[in-house]
Formats: sequence, structure tokens, C-alpha cells
Amino acid sequence: MKVSILRVRLSHLRNSEYCMFVSQLVAIFSKFNAELLHLKKTFDRILALVPELDKVRAQDQDSEFSNLIHQLDVQRSQIFNALVKQVKNLGSSGLKSFSSQLDLLNRLLDKHGRDISGDGQNAKTKRLNDFLSDITASPGITAAVSTLHLTLFVDELRTANTEFASKYLLRTETKAEAEIVDSEAIRSETNEAITTFFDAFELYSLEYDDVDYASPAAKINELTSHYKTELKARDTRRKNGKNTNTEDPITPKA
Repeated sequence: MKVSILRVRLSHLRNSEYCMFVSQLVAIFSKFNAELLHLKKTFDRILALVPELDKVRAQDQDSEFSNLIHQLDVQRSQIFNALVKQVKNLGSSGLKSFSSQLDLLNRLLDKHGRDISGDGQNAKTKRLNDFLSDITASPGITAAVSTLHLTLFVDELRTANTEFASKYLLRTETKAEAEIVDSEAIRSETNEAITTFFDAFELYSLEYDDVDYASPAAKINELTSHYKTELKARDTRRKNGKNTNTEDPITPKA
């Protein structure tokens, strides 16, 4: 009895989604006897590509890590700029009672510069560290920050800068050990292997009537249907003007 295998637009899957789809496909079909189904050769071709897909997955995770680092960099710049603006606004308010505190903070900003956010990532980290260290080292400046209700700005700036430095170092160490892979070429080769596997699946189901192809086909179609549905929903959201690039990846089929 001939069976039909649903096809999903593999090119529309992000790298992380693509790797998960193949991983789940392998897990599903591994529960069946590939040799009995006359599909061992075509399935082994997919299996042989799994280590390469693991490299694609690792590289994709590094890309996501880089996005996080960029977000932290933007965040610390925004906090610092907001702090500078707040000091300026307080100075323009004409509140004489805070003049000594504002004088301390303006001298601090004159020393370290108000243009820190425009620096490169490494230079920015050092300048912010020096700026924050001077606040901590001076009881007078610390008191001024507290009196002017700027402690939250300073605390958030310190947290963002520290986390950025930590993540940046970790990425540098990881990249030194990482292998650069051609994800496009690996996906192209895997696409061919999957297409060959599905085509053979349908062909042999017609040729060998005494073998149960329906059971594995049903499981594979459940998987494929899940990704087809998610991609269709994403496409609809995109057509409605939603930025789908910032969405979380498709959740793996349970």
C-alpha cells in the first residue's frame, strides 16, 4: 500500500529549527527497522550528516550569543546616556540645594567623558569600569549619586557592564575553539538526503506490499505537519506586518 510523506519547506526553517527537525526525524525513524523497510542506505546517508548538523547547531548558538552581547552593549550605552541626561536636567532645574552634588558628578563626567557610548565595545568596557570605580572609591560621589536618586542608574550600569564583559570573554574563548562551518552547504546536502529518503519511502511502500510503511509514515507526517503548521502561522504573522525575525524558534514537536 503506497503511503505519502508530507513535505515541509526546509529552506524556511532557521538553522536551530532545521537541526531540531532532522534530529527528531532521525529519532522517530530509528525506532523502526530500516533494513526491513529497504531504507537503510538512504537513512544511513542522513545519519552520516548528523555530526555536521551538530556543528551548524553550535555555530547558530554562537550567533545567538553574539546577539545577546550586542543587546547588552546597547543596554549599557542607553543607561549611561540616560544618566548623563539626568545630571544635565538636574543642573538645568535651578535647584540650588543640590549644586555641590551636581558639581561632583559633572566633574566626574568631565574626567571620563560623556561620549563613552560611542566607543568600541572593549574601550567602552574599560571606560565604564573606570567611571564606576571612581564612584565606588569616592564617598562624596557615592553620596551625591544617592542624594540625586541616581543609584538605580549606577547599579544597572554596573550590572550591564559586568555581564557584557563576562559574556564577551566567554564568546572569545568559545570562538577560539570553534570550527567555522558552511551551514548552507551542509543544509543543502542534508536536503538532498532527506528528499531521497522520502522519495524512496514512497516508492518502496508501493513496491513491497507485505511491509508496514504506514506506521512510520504516520509518525513522520505528524512531525512534518507540526513544522508546516508553525511555518504557515509565521508566514501569516509576517504578512500582517509582524517582525517574525525576533520571535522565538519553533518549539520542537513533543
